[in-house]
Amino acid sequence: MEKKSLKSVLENQAFFKGLQEPYLELLAGCAANARFSAGQFLFREGENADRFYLIRQGQVAVEIPTAARDVIVQTLGVNEILGWSWIIPPYRWHMAARAMDTVLALSFDGKCLRGKFEKDPTLGYEFHKRFSLIMSQRLEETLLQLLGICGKV
Repeated sequence: MEKKSLKSVLENQAFFKGLQEPYLELLAGCAANARFSAGQFLFREGENADRFYLIRQGQVAVEIPTAARDVIVQTLGVNEILGWSWIIPPYRWHMAARAMDTVLALSFDGKCLRGKFEKDPTLGYEFHKRFSLIMSQRLEETLLQLLGICGKV
C-alpha cells in the first residue's frame, strides 16, 4: 500500500479523526503494512517497544506471561490500536501480544514518530492525549479481567 493510500486509511479511522492533513502525511510516512500468522507474537514482554499497530483484520490476544500459563487479559480486533509502550520511556513492552488468527495491520515506527514529536510538540501532545485515553481504558479493562480471573480461583 502506497503512503498516499495509507493516509486515506488513516483519515477513516476513529483514532486519527480530527488530525490535520500534514500530520496524517507524517504518520503515513512512519507506517507500513504488517502481516502475522495465527500464533505468531507481535511482541513479547520485556522486548524493546518500538512500534504500535492499527489492526485491519483478525484478532490479537494481549497476554500477561506467568509461571503457570499465559493469561489473556484482552482481545483486540479490527480498527483497534495495539501497543502504547513505545511512547513512554524506557520503551519496553509490559505484556505480550499474539495473533489469534491471520492479522493484517498497519505498523507505525515509534522511533520515527518520537522524532516527529520532538520537531513538532503540538503533534506530540495530541498523540499523548490520544494514547492516554487508550491506556486508561485498557488498564481499567485489564484490572476488571484480572479481578474476574482471581474471583474464579
